[in-house]
Amino acid sequence: MPLVNLLNTVKTATVYNNKKFFALVACNPILRTNVSKSINNKPFTAFKRNYSTRSTVIQLLNNIGSKREVQQYLKYFTSVSQQQFAVIKVGGAIITQQLPQLASCLAFLYHLGLYPIVLHGTGPQINEILENEGIEPDYIDGIRITDEKTMGVVRKCFLEQNLKLVTALEKMGVKARPITGGVFNAEFLDKDKYKLVGQINSINKEPIEASIKAGALPILTSLAENSSGQLLNVNADIAAGMIAREFKPLKIVYLNEKGGIINGNTNNKISVINLDEEYENLLKESWVKYGTKLKIKEIRDLLIHLPRSSSVAIINVDDLQKELFTDSGAGTLIRRGYKLTSYDDLNKINLTLLKKNLINEVNDVDEYLSNLKPGNFRIYADEPMEVLAIVKKSDDDNIAKLDKLIVSKSGWLNNVTDNIFKLLERDFPNLYWIVSETDDNMSWHFTKSQGSYTKPGEVLFWYGINDLNKASELINKFVGTEKKKVTGTSNVFSNKTQTRSFHSTRLVNDKKKVALIGARGYTGQNLISLIDNHSELELSYVSSRELAGSELKGYNKEKIIYSNLNFEDIKNIEKNGEIDMWVMALPNKVCKPFVESIEEVSTKGKIIDLGADYRFDKSGKWTYGLPELKGREGIKIADKISNPGCYATCAQLTIAPIKEYINKMSKPNIFGVSGYSGAGTKPSPKNDINFLKDNMIPYSLTNHIHEREIGFHIGNQVSFMPHVGSWFQGIAMTVNIPLMENHGLTNEKVNEIYNEYYKGEKLIKIIGNEIPLVHDISGKHGCLIGGFKISEEGDRLVIVGVIDNLLKGASTQCLQNINLALGYNEFEGIPLF
Repeated sequence: MPLVNLLNTVKTATVYNNKKFFALVACNPILRTNVSKSINNKPFTAFKRNYSTRSTVIQLLNNIGSKREVQQYLKYFTSVSQQQFAVIKVGGAIITQQLPQLASCLAFLYHLGLYPIVLHGTGPQINEILENEGIEPDYIDGIRITDEKTMGVVRKCFLEQNLKLVTALEKMGVKARPITGGVFNAEFLDKDKYKLVGQINSINKEPIEASIKAGALPILTSLAENSSGQLLNVNADIAAGMIAREFKPLKIVYLNEKGGIINGNTNNKISVINLDEEYENLLKESWVKYGTKLKIKEIRDLLIHLPRSSSVAIINVDDLQKELFTDSGAGTLIRRGYKLTSYDDLNKINLTLLKKNLINEVNDVDEYLSNLKPGNFRIYADEPMEVLAIVKKSDDDNIAKLDKLIVSKSGWLNNVTDNIFKLLERDFPNLYWIVSETDDNMSWHFTKSQGSYTKPGEVLFWYGINDLNKASELINKFVGTEKKKVTGTSNVFSNKTQTRSFHSTRLVNDKKKVALIGARGYTGQNLISLIDNHSELELSYVSSRELAGSELKGYNKEKIIYSNLNFEDIKNIEKNGEIDMWVMALPNKVCKPFVESIEEVSTKGKIIDLGADYRFDKSGKWTYGLPELKGREGIKIADKISNPGCYATCAQLTIAPIKEYINKMSKPNIFGVSGYSGAGTKPSPKNDINFLKDNMIPYSLTNHIHEREIGFHIGNQVSFMPHVGSWFQGIAMTVNIPLMENHGLTNEKVNEIYNEYYKGEKLIKIIGNEIPLVHDISGKHGCLIGGFKISEEGDRLVIVGVIDNLLKGASTQCLQNINLALGYNEFEGIPLF
């Protein structure tokens, strides 16, 4: 089923009832943060609007994973017939304790045109009824002894739980069909020993296929019948396994409360188990016993009878979408995989398959292979060579090079690459590799490296290099410059003649020192927290006149006492080279003498001003630090950076993609409301929570400094009307943009323009016609833009942007600028959302 047809299926499946679609989202913790939330189960305000459900579904998926992941998995799941998508086994406790979440997850898949076969148990409910009647449940070898009285309870519970789930799904606009019998044909497992317990010998597929053909999710119980019509009880796990053997699905999902298999030694959830590679050693682990050992054995037995593309996932119901639609998954993924092999001899490898993989990677395959001499290379691959890694050993610098890493889509999809990399880490204490800067899997390379360095077109990665001189030599070799002896801080890292970025998470002696002047306010406190969690930054000085002498709270790397630095102190610190970055978190019109003190000693002292003093600079000395709009290259080589204002950041991000369509005879009107943290810590009516209760305060309704800042940097005057609301942090901004004549825009076209404009931006999310809300962004490090609406007359466009004024509006943006100016990855230390 092509992706375009899938999207059309989404649209036709849900357009008839947006209320029910949004209701299913409300029940899911992963999804509900991405749309308006219900309060006390009241309907969404969003129900009143005519949303495009197609774009909503895809946007929600993109919020769970990347666009690449979503498209990849949708194509994967729609590559087979509908009944081969997935078998989902639901424990009885899930229906009792998490029915809304379960129903919403299944409804979400249904609205994507995916039809899982759902089979549920009812063990806890049976035990509860039996215990209430004074009957103690009886088991032999983990199998419930089912006499006639117990069978009556079993049948009653199965019918009740099946009806509960079907009813919950129907309330969400999902067509579901209860299938409580007629599927499993069985004979007595051991009538004398277990009574009415069955052993499945065949499956009738027709009820399931008929349900899916009719567009309904099949909801099964594990009740079976023998040839004479006697009801028999069958373990739900076993029944699910038999269904899987019959339909051969891509995914078999077991939903349980733990959300996966827990490693008994580390107490961490196991992400992936590749049975062909790990099974024998896994069973030898001391913590793998009893039920865990039995489950692993049963899953292995099941997967042996299925195609290698099939896998079993053990997850919590809340994580179903994440498991299905992202590379990282959520629970424990179990698959057969392939054994991984390393080769030091080309005569032992499948040369035909090797050459086939290399043909698009090197100019002359035979010549390349002829240079692989025994002792100077090692090749790693799985059996079908979905992943191929070629390491070249070096005698010069004792640092091996990962020369080729060739991965098929299936290799990425099934995490074979991670397993190969584990072998590389085991065999090579240090390693470097080079990839194109357009590589779709760049984030994966960053997670595997301890350091990186970027030049135009390529990125160098490495791990295991803790010597600064070694790292510098490697970088110099990469950029094609002469090797230099490095003492202290490498000149390579600060050479402004190159377009570059550098990050390191474990490189020693390369911590950059930050001094924060004016740390008492909210922005200063948030920046302190971000630096505390940054692997390569350290605070050296924190200056505040009011707090001088007291201990800095919220910073855990070392004990720091607030100081009150005067101008002479600052000169001496700069003269001694103690600081790599000065951050001025001072009120407007206070920063200048501090900057002049630094410049008196060194014109190259790096400074970021969080105030407004230098946002209108025309001298060329100061760079405006809004990376998404002003570009990164200027910030990377800047010594003086002016950090944009919070309102100004949100407004510019909201207007910039569409500014060429603005009617120049008029001005965009901006209505902004900020939480009271925007009024600072100095007491005033604008941050008095009692005064703000049930209230909103307009202020500076003309000629606000951010009005001038917005117009100055987008090249178009605006009208800006700021207000303070009764919440703590977060800005909501509604922008009315007058449009030029014959603009040719539609709501859909506007959405396309914004998505293309901010393609690849990690801190900007476009949510189409949905209206972003403050509580969607508060505490998060980015900006949400949406609510696109063109008036019926076609003369104006309304857009809504939301931003956290303390984070992306101030401290997060400051850290982006620090990272760029000091040569780190821009998003180092910033939690992405």
